[in-house]
Amino acid sequence: MIRLVTYNINGIRAALRKGFSEWVSKLNPDIICLQEIKANVEQFDIDIFTNLGYHVYLCPAAKPGYSGVALLSKIKPTHVEYGCGFNEIDIEGRILRVDFPSFSVMSVYFPSGSSGELRQKFKYKFLDIFQNYINKLKHQIPNIIISGDYNICHTSIDIHNPIRNSNSSGFLKEEREWITNFLQSGFIDSFRHLNTSPHNYTWWSYRANSRQKNLGWRIDYNMVSETLKGKINDAKILSEVKHSDHCPVLLELRE
Repeated sequence: MIRLVTYNINGIRAALRKGFSEWVSKLNPDIICLQEIKANVEQFDIDIFTNLGYHVYLCPAAKPGYSGVALLSKIKPTHVEYGCGFNEIDIEGRILRVDFPSFSVMSVYFPSGSSGELRQKFKYKFLDIFQNYINKLKHQIPNIIISGDYNICHTSIDIHNPIRNSNSSGFLKEEREWITNFLQSGFIDSFRHLNTSPHNYTWWSYRANSRQKNLGWRIDYNMVSETLKGKINDAKILSEVKHSDHCPVLLELRE
């Protein structure tokens, strides 16, 4: 069994102060995909995780204290790919891929458009580029797990107030259609594959006691190639884990 976790950590240094490494040691997943590490190589204490048995790969943003993804794996990959070849995306540290003999895993941090029109345009551009990138990649690598913060709720059961949020970035019609089309291009939302109930969220605003009231958004996913459908053993949202304004999402795959 392979246990994988994706987690927007909202700053690795802050998360470590909240007991993140102890939690990792206890859960002991095989692969951890992190987003928003907000640290460069010098600021990310790799030794903490190598001491727990992980190979550590980082793709930080050029801008200090911003974005960045990481991937920790107890299985040594055959290849590591940093970025997707588009500089305006890669300087923000948004895509990291590790390849194994029979499958690949990506840690991806999709842009947010909530700060204004310019970033929303960039988000749409990212979505187009990323879809084209994956369309080409899946011919080379048929078994892909794309894990991360997509910054998009797919359906009305993935957000606490779909009517009020219908014009909010992250729940716009165009964004939701992108998720639908992405799934139709050959992927499975592993959590929804096993759980169709509402009120399951992965991110909560720090405002108005949103987490305590469970007024959240489900924007973090482990998307799995349809070729791996028969291997999905379990998929869970670990909402009780609190090192961030997000929570981890677990995927178990049979080998």
